[in-house]
Amino acid sequence: MKGYVQVYTGNGKGKTTAAFGLALRAAGAGLRVYIAQFVKGSRYSELNAVERLSDSITLEQYGLGFFLNREPNQKDIEAGREGLKDVQEIMCSGMYDVIILDEANIATYYNLFSVEDLLDFIRTKPEKVEIVITGRMADPRIIEAADLVTEMKEIKHYYHNGIEARIGIEK
Repeated sequence: MKGYVQVYTGNGKGKTTAAFGLALRAAGAGLRVYIAQFVKGSRYSELNAVERLSDSITLEQYGLGFFLNREPNQKDIEAGREGLKDVQEIMCSGMYDVIILDEANIATYYNLFSVEDLLDFIRTKPEKVEIVITGRMADPRIIEAADLVTEMKEIKHYYHNGIEARIGIEK
């Protein structure tokens, strides 16, 4: 089966959720999935579920946490760049059918690694590997390189009414 490059971007909720849904579907079909989370470095509920599927899905966090109130520092940048190199080797190893780069678009936006680095990653994709790239603010060059692009558009969100992220739903 030929693999393609998918991008889930936009300001709406659901990019990571869609990628994890695809991971679940792939695992159910007997495919092996590797999820690399950039920027994220905390414990989220989806990690608990992935641990239960560890024979089919591997997840590694290459982030040290979100930069909501700060600029990324040198350690954040090193973690992102080393992570992308690690995942490129893993992708080319032949061990996985699906590679998910969660928040890789945000990683390029904050210069953890360059858009060109991400494009090089895409160019080295083995033919049978499916790549999914998530995150807001996808660079137009990544969109151009992709085979499928989905934009999540926020229409309405209860967050704007003061509703905090809930365990099992948003985190």
